[in-house]
Amino acid sequence: MRYHKYMRTTLDIDEDLIGVAKQLAAQRKQSAGRVISDLVREALTPKKAPLIRNGIRLFQPKPGAKRPTLELINQLRDEQ
Repeated sequence: MRYHKYMRTTLDIDEDLIGVAKQLAAQRKQSAGRVISDLVREALTPKKAPLIRNGIRLFQPKPGAKRPTLELINQLRDEQ
């Protein structure tokens, strides 16, 4: 038996969302179906939970970024 990578089906999608998908498709030079498939796949992919400490969301530093020191923090605070 031969399996196909793609399957045709009928979906009931709001007109405004189809319009946005078509705009994205034109920008990306892809079909609207490919854009919608990619967006659905992205939405269904589990995301890492943000790191939260004491109720504050912590951001990951950019690769290669220097870690701030207490001296730097004091210097920046004193400049104001």
